[in-house]
Amino acid sequence: MKTDLQDRSDIERLLAAFYTQIRADSSIGYIFDEVAKVDWDHHLPLLCDFWDSVLFGKAQYKGNPMLVHILLNRKTPLNGSHFTTWLHWWTQTIDTLFAGEKPKKLRQGRET
Repeated sequence: MKTDLQDRSDIERLLAAFYTQIRADSSIGYIFDEVAKVDWDHHLPLLCDFWDSVLFGKAQYKGNPMLVHILLNRKTPLNGSHFTTWLHWWTQTIDTLFAGEKPKKLRQGRET
């Protein structure tokens, strides 16, 4: 039975599953691995901090995600199809693993 996101370990599980899907998708995975050359051991904890702040109010995240994406866009243009693919895998991963208020918040992309 699927449950609501409870804590950081749930966020870690969500992000691991999500980025496995993203990286395997040829229409977007190259951006992470070939263009941005993401250091996943460094990046995933930062993403966990971000979502921990959003979902649980932990205020651990210290960064500027907009600047990161602006700089990435200079390396390779990001477009609507990239976002559509990202959103597809995001909602599919959430819906596969979790149910409840926090997943609803993640799917809507805003606080409810």
